[in-house]
Amino acid sequence: MHDNFNTKYYFINKFDTNNINRQDKQTVIIYRNYSIANVDKLLILKIKRYCKKIGLKFLLSNNIKLAIKLNLDGAYLPSFYNNFEHLSYSLKKKFIIIGSAHNLKEIKTKEIQKVNKIFISSLFKKNKNFLGINKFKLLSNLTKKKIVVLGGISKSNIKLLNLLNNPDFAGISYFE
Repeated sequence: MHDNFNTKYYFINKFDTNNINRQDKQTVIIYRNYSIANVDKLLILKIKRYCKKIGLKFLLSNNIKLAIKLNLDGAYLPSFYNNFEHLSYSLKKKFIIIGSAHNLKEIKTKEIQKVNKIFISSLFKKNKNFLGINKFKLLSNLTKKKIVVLGGISKSNIKLLNLLNNPDFAGISYFE
């Protein structure tokens, strides 16, 4: 549908094959569920196997150690994740670490954490982290890391991403 987008990141908090099946090969699935205290390893393995079967990459949020142990494609570090322990871990060559940030301080933290890409939010969603297009552009110019757009992206505003010359985006509602 949108061939000019490189990678799309879809946040899920439950295993729903119907939504996952509708995604194209440029979609990366990120399991993020902050409403439960302990991650269900069996569920993570079930999602991993399913994603592998249909050719999608799968990342786990907020738990690099488990992502490595379960041999996932990578991990997602939320903006509040300020731990640096993973820098001493042995990672496989293609293991992806992605982090999110809302301001310059968090961007610099993610750079120190050696993430591959930084999600900057919120572009469209009018919450406490709302940036809008101009502030987003300014903030994204403060790092050399690849930037991923996050926050309020929907089918109705997807074309506005062309203003950013930034083909990667992440979200929830766009994919459902």
